[in-house]
Amino acid sequence: MGSLELDILRSAMEGSAAAFRCRRRLQPAGGPGDKVFPPTFAGAVYAIEKRRVPGRVEPVTCVLLDSVQSQANRMELALQEAVDAGRISLPLVVVDFSDHDPTGNLEADEAAGRLIEKVGKITSLQVPHRLADAILRDSELNGTKFRRSERGKALNTVRLANATPLFELCPTALVFGMWDSTGPKGGLGPKFERAIVSEIVGVGVEVGDLRRGVRRDPLEISRDVLVFRDEDKSLLRVAEGGEKGAVRPSEINHSSVPFPEQRDRKTEANYYDGVTIEYAEQTTTLSLICLRRLRFPLNGKADSAVDLAARMTLAALGLAAATLAFEAGTNLRSRCLLWPDGPMVWELLDRPGEDPRRFSLTGDAAVGLFKEAVKTALEKGLPWLAEPVVLKPSQELVKLVRLSQLEAAKEAVGVS
Repeated sequence: MGSLELDILRSAMEGSAAAFRCRRRLQPAGGPGDKVFPPTFAGAVYAIEKRRVPGRVEPVTCVLLDSVQSQANRMELALQEAVDAGRISLPLVVVDFSDHDPTGNLEADEAAGRLIEKVGKITSLQVPHRLADAILRDSELNGTKFRRSERGKALNTVRLANATPLFELCPTALVFGMWDSTGPKGGLGPKFERAIVSEIVGVGVEVGDLRRGVRRDPLEISRDVLVFRDEDKSLLRVAEGGEKGAVRPSEINHSSVPFPEQRDRKTEANYYDGVTIEYAEQTTTLSLICLRRLRFPLNGKADSAVDLAARMTLAALGLAAATLAFEAGTNLRSRCLLWPDGPMVWELLDRPGEDPRRFSLTGDAAVGLFKEAVKTALEKGLPWLAEPVVLKPSQELVKLVRLSQLEAAKEAVGVS
């Protein structure tokens, strides 16, 4: 097993290789047999299904531990952390809310229209729809709405045969996928499928008992003694008689709080207390076929050497994102920290009927590979922004966020 280097990436991209693949097993950080907590979906249920597993005669009960969308978010977060740490440089579009950050004086902030909760800066690696996100659309570049600016107008021209503007502004959109459904073409806006997909599944799952237990209050405050809460959600006073507007002490975190009943009477949903699994398996696939569909003309002219350099850069970006995000295990949520049984090993699906070639790749090596690929792209004349494009939120977007924060604050203290 050798290391994955730029020449190997170039050869795979030039040839007919289908994909890079990484499959590996993980166990709970607490050890085999320790409980893990999958994500819950509508109805407070886990995504449990039967799957075919190699080496098993019968289908095996499995549970989804992390979805494709969630894994993509984790990879983008890993890239953002690498950018923040100065490990890599990547074209970004940034919305800067700093001018509207709160001072801490609530009355002054409200009078000045500042946000109640600090937002700071949001980048194209953090918004849900990447460069096509509404947060960017409703922000401004030098006083002009982003999609009406020269930078933003470039989005109106992108397609598989002209991915150059996306490569320049937001290359991650070409790796993780994008649909410009809120642009001028609406639902007919350009779509770019995910080139990299990843998923974590628990194999051989046993569902835990339904939740039971209680959080004990040392003061043994009764749930039947009603109270009024202050604006900061603390105790204002004890209710007298049948006063209206009073709440139970549990609403301000007093009294013993039981876990939910075994079954919610309104939703008929069970509340489960985690699962045990034989093992978890993570499958990550980077499609080279998907990347080969992209063209990168410069000044209206196509060049196969330019296309190759751009595709290599995107492939290296995907490999770096996955390696940085997952090489040391992954903390999916509370009580779902998974530890891999070995280092990340990438397989190249090159020729049908032949065993895949196997390569090792550490986070540092992946960063080095990505930098080499970017250097090659720049040598071919491809545009690659070294500095982020900084937008300012429109006044209406600031107002929308501010009023939403105020509504959330009212709901938190029960103010109608």
